Amino acid sequence: MKTLSLSPAPGRACPPARARAHRHEPQQARTPARTTSRTPSRPHARRHADLCGLILGLAAAGLAALGLAAPLRAETPAPDPKAMELAQATLAAMGGQEAWNRTHYIAWNFFGHRQLIWDKWTGDVRIELDSKDGEHYVVLLNVNTKKGRAWKAGTEVTAPDDLAKLMEHGYEIWINDSYWLVMPYKLRDPGVTLKYKGEMAMQDGRPSDCLELTFDHVGVTPENKYMVYIAKDSHLVEQWEYFEKASDEKPAMQTPWHDWKRCGSIMLSGDRGEHKLNDICVFDVLPRAVFESPGAVDLKSMTAGGDAGAKGGGSGSGSR
Repeated sequence: MKTLSLSPAPGRACPPARARAHRHEPQQARTPARTTSRTPSRPHARRHADLCGLILGLAAAGLAALGLAAPLRAETPAPDPKAMELAQATLAAMGGQEAWNRTHYIAWNFFGHRQLIWDKWTGDVRIELDSKDGEHYVVLLNVNTKKGRAWKAGTEVTAPDDLAKLMEHGYEIWINDSYWLVMPYKLRDPGVTLKYKGEMAMQDGRPSDCLELTFDHVGVTPENKYMVYIAKDSHLVEQWEYFEKASDEKPAMQTPWHDWKRCGSIMLSGDRGEHKLNDICVFDVLPRAVFESPGAVDLKSMTAGGDAGAKGGGSGSGSR
């Protein structure tokens, strides 16, 4: 049987990424009943990898992200008051915790590779992409249950093994792509250890407060480390660095976080230097067919004032 692959089309370079699971926020009263499965908030680090390969090798990390693998935990270090203060300040600059909790749907295009639409309250995700062999895939799944449906070139994938692989790949895509978009909202998640590293200049010369992110024996590669730079003038994360090991002195990756703009009640950034997260939109309402049917979704018509209630986003004006 031919192995199904969701690898992006060739010729599109992608920087390395770290996998991260997200906590789904409390459901508002007007939403349908959400799944009772718990989506953990702890981060789950992974080895430095090439996104242009076979998606992400995260089977073990995915188990930990779902709470199916018991994390190795030690005594949690005492919080760094200065680091926690800065994390709270940047959250406030992005709109605040309540605004984040109220945000229902987020849509974005990841580096031109694939389109995602995420129901943050229920965990439903729609992913569309073209594989390296030119086949168009639509994957509809719930990231709490890792169950769903998939279509290849308009034909539903029903073979159990092939469908299971697509569900796993879709889940890994969501973990990766959403972290690139919403990482600053997760700085205070359980399992994240923040340390204030002092005032440092960013690549553009502007002053920032630098936070070190390490992980308290969570996931399968707890040795990863991040440096996050919060600009003093905007109070927003405007640069990050990735270290494969906490002991590394030089980062394996460094990119800006620019082009911040308001989307609904929150702020989101899409500029990662050579790579961009485009078509970023927040919606109050979307048709259920978005997460239940492979039919084409015209987000542009929704953002133009249709029934979907879209708010802001995409490339354009904003802070840097």
